[in-house]
Amino acid sequence: MNRQRLVVIGNGMAGARTVEEILARGGDFDITMFGDEPYGNYNRIMLSNVLAGVEDESGIFLNDLSWYADNGITLHAGVRIDRIDRSKKTVHGSDGSVTPYDKLVVATGSSAWVPPMKGVHVPGRGYHQGVFVFRTLDDTRAMIRYAREHERAVVIGGGLLGLEAARGLQNHLGHVTLVHAMGHLMNTQLNERAGRTLQATIEKKLGIDVVVDGMTTEILGKHAVTGVKLADGRVIDCDVVVVAAGIRPNSQVAADSGLTVERGIVVDDQMRAAGEDDIYVVGECAQHRGEVYGLVAPLWDQAKVLADHVTGVNAGVVYEGSQVATKLKVAGVDVAAMGLQSPEREDDELLEFAEPKRGVYKNVIIRDDRLVGATLVGDNSKALALIKAFEKGLPLPEDRASLLFDLGGPAAEESVADMPDDEQVCNCNGVSKGAICGVVQDGCGTVTGVMDKTRAGKGCGTCKSLVQRIVEWANGGEAEEDPAASYYVPGVPMPKPELMDAIRLYELRSVSSVFAKLGGEEDAKSKMGLASLLKMMWGDRYVDERDARFINDRVHANIQRDGTFSVVPQMKGGVTTPSDLKRIAEVAERHGVPMVKLTGGQRIDLLGIPKEKLPQIWAELDMPSGYAYAKSFRTVKTCVGSDYCRFGVGDSTALGIALEERYQGIEGPGKMKLAVTGCPRNCAEAYVKDLGVVAIDGGKWEIYVGGAAGAHVRKGDLLATVDSADEVIRLTGRFLQYYRENGNWLERTYAWVPRVGIERIRAVVVDDEDGIAADLDARMDATVGAYRDPWKERAEPVTPGQFRTSLPLTVLPQVPVRA
Repeated sequence: MNRQRLVVIGNGMAGARTVEEILARGGDFDITMFGDEPYGNYNRIMLSNVLAGVEDESGIFLNDLSWYADNGITLHAGVRIDRIDRSKKTVHGSDGSVTPYDKLVVATGSSAWVPPMKGVHVPGRGYHQGVFVFRTLDDTRAMIRYAREHERAVVIGGGLLGLEAARGLQNHLGHVTLVHAMGHLMNTQLNERAGRTLQATIEKKLGIDVVVDGMTTEILGKHAVTGVKLADGRVIDCDVVVVAAGIRPNSQVAADSGLTVERGIVVDDQMRAAGEDDIYVVGECAQHRGEVYGLVAPLWDQAKVLADHVTGVNAGVVYEGSQVATKLKVAGVDVAAMGLQSPEREDDELLEFAEPKRGVYKNVIIRDDRLVGATLVGDNSKALALIKAFEKGLPLPEDRASLLFDLGGPAAEESVADMPDDEQVCNCNGVSKGAICGVVQDGCGTVTGVMDKTRAGKGCGTCKSLVQRIVEWANGGEAEEDPAASYYVPGVPMPKPELMDAIRLYELRSVSSVFAKLGGEEDAKSKMGLASLLKMMWGDRYVDERDARFINDRVHANIQRDGTFSVVPQMKGGVTTPSDLKRIAEVAERHGVPMVKLTGGQRIDLLGIPKEKLPQIWAELDMPSGYAYAKSFRTVKTCVGSDYCRFGVGDSTALGIALEERYQGIEGPGKMKLAVTGCPRNCAEAYVKDLGVVAIDGGKWEIYVGGAAGAHVRKGDLLATVDSADEVIRLTGRFLQYYRENGNWLERTYAWVPRVGIERIRAVVVDDEDGIAADLDARMDATVGAYRDPWKERAEPVTPGQFRTSLPLTVLPQVPVRA
């Protein structure tokens, strides 16, 4: 008997979760999936973390492409379904394909809703330049790229998505204004007092300007965004606009194909499309009993019911709708909401508490001794208990105040032992206590391992502490220590000190020899980390294997989204000459360089260079590499200093140039950005660099370490105050060498310094308590002595294909193929 053919339209969270549930029930189908985006399945909830810079893109994928192959699933990524032929039971793809089905699942999700506004679109071009929606990974990437080059953003929409967009954009540009058409923020989930409390916190603590009752009517700007205009005539200047005003179900293909569509695609209690036996609908595109859900927890409920029914595991299963309760962080503020916002009947009980100075608002609404609504802003300590009472209809205490406060003693943690196995722990990914315990019983006893296997804690992150407690309880008291957490690179099972000892013992001078001798998995990330470590340890005795390098390090230039490269010549201390400026301009003009950009590190960036042109560009510039591409010493930013500035008390320019001349290009676990400023006015932003030097009165210099001003913001710690430029150079080299030898791969100084502790670093680098200062100095001297300008490879490429033409990295238009 032939296996039934199951086709899924949609490769988002709902579609992929449904397939997972079907596989878990032993569903015997030939499965084919179609997705608009050219990727595997990723967690859209985490896009705000990607935008904010606290999560890497790779960390948000739920199922990579190998998962589909491992489960025998045929995935057509980047292919949209244009039509469903219900009579012939086929679906027609944008690539011209026709795919038959026995059972069909429609999981087309939703798309960003853009309110009617003048100027938001440009005929024939799509959105006006500088206008973005916030829905997909590509949307997020585009926003990050554009925002980094601009100054002011307006986010339209004061719901959850708009708030997260505003918070994330703060990491890329200087000023963000949130404009909301309604009278208070998150009006769908919160009442007016709660919304006002949230607004006050966001304005005061985050520095985001909030405008409510602000209907945006027009996007201003002829060639690119210059501002937005509101209905009352106000104009807000900006050069970036993000529309996050809500979502609408993607139901057009269903409507065009004859399915019943109202707000969404109408389904019955088994998640079948109205009047259809073989077509199911799941997720944000589905309308069940008049409700359309935009949160993930109901999607997981729907996926389970659909999987039960389509596999025959439970033919009588019924989806009765979902109790919507949310507990999350909104732009860093704790928020929980469930059920009613305010009383609706005269006999409804209301308990309400507000403490505006602390940004706290709480209420509970009780009807017939059952919790029918609750709102928490600024304090989620009682959220789990309230959600349980709301969802399960539990009896409530006579003393209603105990629902919001811990009376007469400290807060009592919920007993893990008393939690039923089916209680949901992670709402974002639909993970129960039983699922977590099952993974532990199968032999995974580490918190990170359990999170990887179940995805619990991988959404908004608010359940991580509970996940840890459950893992500890299931382990009989303590979670196992995850040894992989201490590995320097994931492919070699050794912490950095042990790895370096073994490398020295066996004189392993190439990446391949490390894997051959020490074992482990030869993956790309490990190769790059090992290449950096070996070069740092062996200097000119390191055996270079080009396949161990990332593309940037193979061609000594920073790869861009379209496959071209960025060329940044060295300008020590940000100082240049008229002849160098003229030469750069002539090269850019001669080769038609698409963009010439001044960087934040006081350098000139030539963008859009094809790989095969790099050697010629370098030769014509005849300048050293500026190292704008590597995990290495990058630049030293300087101010004018004492020669010209009226306030300068130290020659920051000369010291910055001296530092850059000495330490140019040295390898490190992460990028190293420096600055020297001639007085505490700090024009070179030295306080927020990996290492910053500040001139103070009396001819002295302060050295700060571990600062950051990118996706993370941190003022550096004071390492030492010294009397001379020579001492600055000596301690700088010693600090950088200590960091190079002890920092984890990809760990920037702003994470390493607080991890190790400034007192410990000062003891080693300044006071020499361990007696290793001379050794650190000597090893740095050896590294400095081995320096070679990588752009010299223009004359003699290391490999024949080093500068061969590369293909563009952007997804190219697909040419339809007709049968």
